[in-house]
Amino acid sequence: MKIFEYMGKYDYEQLLFCQDEQSGLKAIIAIHDTTLGPALGGTRMWTYASEDAAIEDALRLAKGMTYKNAAAGLNLGGGKTVIIGDPRKDKNEEMFRAFGRFIQGLNGRYITAEDVGTTVEDMDLIHEETNFVTGISPAFGSSGNPSPVTAYGCYVGMKAAAKEAFGTDSLEGITVAVQGVGNVAYAMCRYLHEEGAQLIVTDINKEAVQRAVEEFGAKAVDPDEIYGVDCDIFAPCALGAIINDETIPQLKAKVIAGSANNQLKETRHGDQIHEMGIVYAPDYVINAGGVINVADELYGYNRDRAMKKVEQIYNSIEKIIGISKRDGIPTYVAADRMAEERIAKVSKSRSQFLLNSKHTLSNRI
Repeated sequence: MKIFEYMGKYDYEQLLFCQDEQSGLKAIIAIHDTTLGPALGGTRMWTYASEDAAIEDALRLAKGMTYKNAAAGLNLGGGKTVIIGDPRKDKNEEMFRAFGRFIQGLNGRYITAEDVGTTVEDMDLIHEETNFVTGISPAFGSSGNPSPVTAYGCYVGMKAAAKEAFGTDSLEGITVAVQGVGNVAYAMCRYLHEEGAQLIVTDINKEAVQRAVEEFGAKAVDPDEIYGVDCDIFAPCALGAIINDETIPQLKAKVIAGSANNQLKETRHGDQIHEMGIVYAPDYVINAGGVINVADELYGYNRDRAMKKVEQIYNSIEKIIGISKRDGIPTYVAADRMAEERIAKVSKSRSQFLLNSKHTLSNRI
């Protein structure tokens, strides 16, 4: 992999390799952009096929966090860490404490949180060595489980998309097909049910489906049937790359709005659903409730303040739709443009994040 060529193409700031022989730590920290503030992004632990695969994943995810944080209106840049290893058997206390010391050495340029393969308990170990970590145990003043907050953000974002498609943001009587009813989606279904929406659900976990049927009066269908059901809104809340050549011809929904990451298999699929007149709520905007919630910890967590910020996802979706109309582009492109415009405005007055700058959060961490 030509690392500097890749970094130059997408304008990354830093790529750091962290190794601790005693604990077995092999971590890669990617910092994409700190124009808006310190880079915030989770730590993922995974059994990568190669070191190049791990590097590429860290870089790709870091860039995604830049856009996610910017679109969410946060004064934070984008970063990500990947730890090479099996999260089921390679973890130990020394590993995460060593990693915490590496984060501390960055002097606030990067703040981490949990991600795939890591837990709140892992973040607590990192917290033993640095304050530049969020998503720690509530005993330390954290926000706790982010799933309900992510769900609420998806719910309000769905309402904004529905307003564009149906002329009203009321979801009463609207049929929503929900693919996957895990923690986030189940909490989202509760909001939808309470407003009077009709639910069609599917999941490979039959117990989760049955719970939604019993509690929300949902209709259950097999996983491969969910794309073609008669519905107003399709909510992908499970797999990525789910908007693709096979599923698009089946869709009857006028809106796609759900919590899953990387919903478009390829960018051309975003173009295709735009041409079909489907209102698409870009995934990294509508599912930003969790990162908004943990980011509030940097100020001393206040749930009311965090939830008010999450409610702004409604306005973000409206703005993205406005940019889409203004520039004649699909909403997934409009989301990127909104984030890029925000970064560009700030970059005129400041460049890279510095801990001792008056713009930083250092006095609150």
